[in-house]
Amino acid sequence: MQMRCTQADHRNQQIIGFCIHSTCQMQRPYCNFCLPSHSQHLNKLTSQELILDWMKQKILIVQNVQQNVQECLIAFDNLSNLILPHCNFNIQQFPELGISEIDQVIKGLCQMEDCENKLFKKLEQQIGRIKTIVFEILKKTKNQTNIKQNDYLQILKNIEQPTQQFIQKKNLNSFTFELIKENSIKQNQWCCAIAFNRDQSIVVAGCENDIKVFQNIQGKLNQIQFLREHTQLVQSLNFMKNTNNFVSGSMDFSIIIWQAIRNNQWKCQQKLNGHQDQIFCLLLNNTDDLIISGSLDYTIKFWMKQDQWLCQQTITDHTNRVFSLSLNEQQNQLISTSEDQQILIIEQQKQNKQWFVTQKIIVNQFGLNYVLQRIINLHSNLIVKKQCMFIRWIQILNNIQGLRKLLQRVVHISMFVYLDNNTYSKNASF
Repeated sequence: MQMRCTQADHRNQQIIGFCIHSTCQMQRPYCNFCLPSHSQHLNKLTSQELILDWMKQKILIVQNVQQNVQECLIAFDNLSNLILPHCNFNIQQFPELGISEIDQVIKGLCQMEDCENKLFKKLEQQIGRIKTIVFEILKKTKNQTNIKQNDYLQILKNIEQPTQQFIQKKNLNSFTFELIKENSIKQNQWCCAIAFNRDQSIVVAGCENDIKVFQNIQGKLNQIQFLREHTQLVQSLNFMKNTNNFVSGSMDFSIIIWQAIRNNQWKCQQKLNGHQDQIFCLLLNNTDDLIISGSLDYTIKFWMKQDQWLCQQTITDHTNRVFSLSLNEQQNQLISTSEDQQILIIEQQKQNKQWFVTQKIIVNQFGLNYVLQRIINLHSNLIVKKQCMFIRWIQILNNIQGLRKLLQRVVHISMFVYLDNNTYSKNASF
């Protein structure tokens, strides 16, 4: 193999060997002029005759890692498929089940409970250890892979394409949306919130500091009012369930209740002040007498309607910004997510109607829609003692999901190393 050094001041010298030191930052093929740069690890220099054998050994190791990771992913998928049917079981369907169906459901739950007591804790511990190892691998290989950006994207696309095809085949009831250009409205302002009223005849949109009110006629929006009361970006909008009144939350720390008056017009009925930072999320209960607000001041506030809307309670258990809130169907359990990597389960007491945090779930990152949706479904349906067991299953699913993404990145890296080096070895000639 005849190769010449490309270093500017090395006079087109012939390459005489290769550096295989793991952390060397210099050019790996070296000439006589390159040798001083590798003086600290001369024992890691190899000849042209031996480099391909060394590369084959390393590629074989990477291929074995890739195979092990793929087998691990398959095992995680099988476990997720085993747990998910139990998580999705709707307790409200229980009276409609036959004896044999009830027997199967109870047997399945008992088996899951036995696994929870013996194996789930061990699984979580092992997942934690594997994540630590994977993070270390990713950290060490981050600056070592020398793949061009276009090649990287193409390889990534080829790897993910079979997965996408599988998902499309599995989801037989999939559908698509089409943009109705003639009904679209060009906006020159930031729009961070939008809401429909109960019969979809009215749409409100937060356009920076202002709120635009549209009448919706067969998908065509006609603006009928312009509301200017907030002084900063509007981030949350919610219509009430039983009237055309709606509420808005803003970066100006305030919540406004907008009252519907005659001829499809609205006015500011009351402004609620109490938060010390931006309002990021709002909820209304089914009877329109409770507003729950989450803020970047780390708090959740409960506003009750009497003669006026008043703050009746504040939850301060989060230690960072509150991003999402959800009520169950019975309206007595609240779930919140935050940047502090906690999911809070908050329940209302029957006696004094106060809300108390009953459970704190630690997750690996904030903004986990997957976990939140699963918990929302469970807390909307489960009224049995074993609901905490289901929450634990969801934590395991969340850990599996996070580890699966990490392992997939390891597969990608190993594929890049294999493809890049394999292409190099095929092009090399002696």
